[in-house]
Amino acid sequence: MAIDCITSFPPPISMPHPPPKQGTKEEEEEEEKPLVFDASVLRHQLHLPKQFIWPDEEKPCLNVPELVVPLIDLKGFLCGDPFAAMEASRLVGEACKKHGFFLVVNHGIDPRLISDAHTSMDDFFELPLFQKQRAQRKTGDHCGYASSFTGRFSSKLPWKETLSFQFSPDKHSRNLVKDNLCRTMGEEFEQFGMVYQKYCEAMSNLSLVIMELLGMSLGVGRSWFRDFFEENNSIMRLNYYPPCQKPDLTLGTGPHCDPTSLTILHQHKVGGLQVYVDNEWHSISPNFKAFVVNIGDTFMALSNGRYKSCLHRAVVNRQTTRKSLAFFLCPRSDKVVSPPSELVDQWSPRMYPDFTWPMLLEFTQKHYRADMKTLEKFTNWVQQQQQQQKKTA
Repeated sequence: MAIDCITSFPPPISMPHPPPKQGTKEEEEEEEKPLVFDASVLRHQLHLPKQFIWPDEEKPCLNVPELVVPLIDLKGFLCGDPFAAMEASRLVGEACKKHGFFLVVNHGIDPRLISDAHTSMDDFFELPLFQKQRAQRKTGDHCGYASSFTGRFSSKLPWKETLSFQFSPDKHSRNLVKDNLCRTMGEEFEQFGMVYQKYCEAMSNLSLVIMELLGMSLGVGRSWFRDFFEENNSIMRLNYYPPCQKPDLTLGTGPHCDPTSLTILHQHKVGGLQVYVDNEWHSISPNFKAFVVNIGDTFMALSNGRYKSCLHRAVVNRQTTRKSLAFFLCPRSDKVVSPPSELVDQWSPRMYPDFTWPMLLEFTQKHYRADMKTLEKFTNWVQQQQQQQKKTA
């Protein structure tokens, strides 16, 4: 969900230079070939294509300290225990003010559904590349299959494959996930689609529970944010990070803050998630019983900046494929992202302009590659658009 800034530069000054070095015919043909991220080939290569090699200042540290994040036990909250609800909301509030990451356990999601979702990832990503490309993401779209971001970017490419699809709990879109996957991949993917249809429904319900806790912790009540996201238009993403023979040179996902509202992530057995806190990278280890939850830019705006969208990234390793399931909660397309009145006063004036989620999504797809400054850059862009409209009115 990211794209580089669109910037114009003056043409370079023409300078004399020695004639280009003549390479072999094979080398010239290789240079002209479009880059394709075929994991079955690249996972064995000792020499990484230059597009996957990140700048020295952004190269990963593979051994980093563990981040201490609160473990939120939802059992008492889900059972209606008021004391458990107060304690859970307190812990969530503390985490969101500091870095926006926490874990939830006893969440009520069937472990078999989680296992099926991870197993089904293998079924898809271990297919030959030409079969996966039946679901190829179209230019400018955010759903479909993506083999790294070849074709979109020319440098700092992530070492991963993804499959993304939309989800809505709208009764008119009851089998949206299954139907879309069958349409692109074929009817033989009906069971595959049903797994993620059920998984998305479970994640949507869990996200509304978390929104109740966020509302309590911000003092606006349990229902405000739950009602806002009840009819959401969210994104599910399957992340597949194949082994890399030079994991110290590349990144599975570059440093960024999620532009969405809330991310619910389930890591499989192999770690790789790193979070930037107190000027240092930290890891969050996999825990099959827990979901990693983090605040995104849209909710940061919705909370008027009180809760933080935190910088994070993913690293890869030499031996083992890493998998993760990411559910990105997003508001319905026509919902205006504007904070509750309780969060705006003379001491806390409005930090961000009103916007809709499609506006921010389009910004990350067409104008800016998501990073740690996405919300700031988007705010400036919206304000510039508003000023231009006033001039032409």
